[in-house]
Amino acid sequence: MARRVRVEVDRKGTSLSSLEPIDTTPFRRAAASPAFIWLTIVLVWLFSLLPWRVWQPAPDLLLLVIAYWCLNEPGRVGMLSAFFFGLLMDVHDGSLLGVHALTYTLAAYGTLALSRRLQRFNSVVQCLHILPIFVIAKSASRLIEAWLAGEWLGWGWLWSAILMALLWPLLDVLLQMPQRQLEEGDGGSV
Repeated sequence: MARRVRVEVDRKGTSLSSLEPIDTTPFRRAAASPAFIWLTIVLVWLFSLLPWRVWQPAPDLLLLVIAYWCLNEPGRVGMLSAFFFGLLMDVHDGSLLGVHALTYTLAAYGTLALSRRLQRFNSVVQCLHILPIFVIAKSASRLIEAWLAGEWLGWGWLWSAILMALLWPLLDVLLQMPQRQLEEGDGGSV
């Protein structure tokens, strides 16, 4: 025995499934310009050349920005650019060549692999999902360094991954601000 489901119709004659939000602007996301994306990456890279990164728990801001743009603009920033900037950081630090490149590439891969899931959440929930990506990416390079050095170098790097995950919502607000200003326009004028 088949059961029939009756669709309620409102006064205008349309079904409830055809209803749309009154204001769709919160659901639209403007694409960032390529110049803005690469300007932010290059500026953070230059900022990362300063000696404040010597402190082991310091967050890797370049890794954070690259992972952010991998999530939001995967057509423009991907694993190749993460590998390139990782090599630049390896050359700058004078460390084992490829350690930063491995870390940045693993973080970019993890972000790209989870991008469909991450884009469904707001930035606060995203930071909970992005934390394991940062921990795994950083732990791989730390394990290689510990193996080559013959001793464990400590757990200070874990604080760096946690701080990067906590900075994720702030980064979202800062890097999406120019796009939100373009969307708002002059909505306040009457």
